[in-house]
Amino acid sequence: MLAAARKDVLLERLRRDGRIVAKEVAAELGISEDSIRRDLRELDAAGLAVRVYGGALPASPAVADYATRTAVAPDSKRRVAAAAVALIPAGATVILDGGTTTLAVVDSLPLTFSGTIITHSPTIATALLHHEAEVFLIGGQLFKHSAVASGAAAAEAASRVRADLFFLGVTGVHPDAGLTTGDADEAAMKRTLASRAAETYVLASEEKIGAASRYDVLPFDATAGIVTDVRADTGIALDLQAAGAVLLSA
Repeated sequence: MLAAARKDVLLERLRRDGRIVAKEVAAELGISEDSIRRDLRELDAAGLAVRVYGGALPASPAVADYATRTAVAPDSKRRVAAAAVALIPAGATVILDGGTTTLAVVDSLPLTFSGTIITHSPTIATALLHHEAEVFLIGGQLFKHSAVASGAAAAEAASRVRADLFFLGVTGVHPDAGLTTGDADEAAMKRTLASRAAETYVLASEEKIGAASRYDVLPFDATAGIVTDVRADTGIALDLQAAGAVLLSA
């Protein structure tokens, strides 16, 4: 089998099963495990898969640039955002992560919300200009891919705030890989922000469910729930719940 045909088979297997075990696929196709590993390396380099020990997982489309992500699953993001806003008590202090799903949360948040919003995203802060809420913007080095502040200065500022809720954005929610994102410094900043809130909720629109990225953010049991509009009776939802995730229907 030619390499191009093998890669098509591997991508179809990722879409169907949500994971690839290199040893099993090699035996099934009657080719060497080294050939499968080489194909997976090339798929990983092309952003089509994420290599893990023994195989690969589907790559998240949510690691695309910010402008591209605004057009991905907008209806799903609106549903997730509306469900997230319903979790916010009156007068609460809320940390909002960066990202396009979090921006949808701001769009769903009533202008009359009178609590406090803390964010490290200038995009989110600007979107809150006409809300009654107090807004605190955490500064630092701007990570342009996600339009958020990160690095030592941002982490230091974040370590001095406290909140009732943190709405966490990730690029992947997978039963094997857990909660992941595409940048190591951004993952560290997300962990810092989560440590400053009494409860952390994950915002997971449909394109993130069953996908994975390179860097771990948090384990499922470190969150109060994953807000998603993926149906609870689907195979991926059942796999996530078996892995310890609490799914909150949007």
